[in-house]
Amino acid sequence: MFEIPEPDGYLSASDVKDVAEEVIAPLPLPGVEGSPLDPGDIWLVVILACVNQTSIWETCKDTDGTPCDDTTLTWLHTLDRDWLEFVANLLLGRLAMTILDRSGSRIVSIDFIDNPYHGEHYVEEGELCSMAPKDGTTTCHRYCTAYVVSNEKPVTLAMTYVRNDEDEADAVERVLARVENYPFEIDLLLADSGFYNERVVRRAREIAPTVVHVPKKGERMKDKLDTHKSYMTTYRMYKDSERELRFPLAVAVSYHAGDRGKSGEVVRGYVACGVTDRSAKQVERLYRKRSGIETSYRLLRQARGITTTRDPVVRFAIMLVAALLENLWLVLRWAVVARPRRGGRDLPEEFTFKTFCDWIRHELEEQLRRQWKIKANEVGVPASQVLAAG
Repeated sequence: MFEIPEPDGYLSASDVKDVAEEVIAPLPLPGVEGSPLDPGDIWLVVILACVNQTSIWETCKDTDGTPCDDTTLTWLHTLDRDWLEFVANLLLGRLAMTILDRSGSRIVSIDFIDNPYHGEHYVEEGELCSMAPKDGTTTCHRYCTAYVVSNEKPVTLAMTYVRNDEDEADAVERVLARVENYPFEIDLLLADSGFYNERVVRRAREIAPTVVHVPKKGERMKDKLDTHKSYMTTYRMYKDSERELRFPLAVAVSYHAGDRGKSGEVVRGYVACGVTDRSAKQVERLYRKRSGIETSYRLLRQARGITTTRDPVVRFAIMLVAALLENLWLVLRWAVVARPRRGGRDLPEEFTFKTFCDWIRHELEEQLRRQWKIKANEVGVPASQVLAAG
């Protein structure tokens, strides 16, 4: 799929660009029949748009060695979502397993990424999901993801597109199925309150011990959370129905202590399957490990191209390219640049994700002949103004 540069000598910008191209090129792009272009020509445009955090139009306008933006988008509109998602997840997995130990074990977090969207749906209303107001809109394209919870190797394990007209548990099932296929052991699955769902909890606990934040909804749950003392108990979701689900509930009491200007007591509940040997406060500490994925989100946004297209598959492809680039950076940072030391590897502070993106940008702008000029106005300073200045 791709060849990692040798760890001897130096890692150059050219090396980084070449391996990024090798990683992204396998994404399936049917293309336009009879076109003289190659899928690689299109993916280079997408990569440059992502590392520049700019649009396809801007990228094509500023370079001489790329197809025009209409041609590029015409090609991208031929993407098949299911095939694209299948191959992209294979690539994410291969990158992840380049640096993850098969004999080890991992904590995995699942989450939703909402990409705010302004405008109407492209073909079907089910393309768009609802979200809390953000960036002046309440609609988005949604993706379900799985990450390794790690400070050193927070790689993306899987990603799937979520439709509004499907049960979100179906999307979670797709991601969990991919996570389950990884060759390492899963110590713990973590998820926020968006995953507090009977089907999700049942499926997750089959794979590994599971901690899910519980929303404070429903009279019975509110009663459980109406306390001043942390404790462990059992909760029955859909009590006395065919769907009834019993699970351990950890109720943890903590204090804001002036955090973000807040003070006083706060009570949180957690599904605690497979961790009943822990206290409620220990379960809460386990859940807080997932806070590290916010770093991955910030990095992902640094390599997410901009597009005004309404096509959800094209928008999904841009998100997948960003995720693949982030995983590749983690691979290069750990396998090629990080220096071995007792107890692990010394991760270099200078090889940041921004540096990684800057290197790719520099090399692609050279390769695709970035235009370092702009048309002059052919007028200049008015003669009367020149005379007055004289």
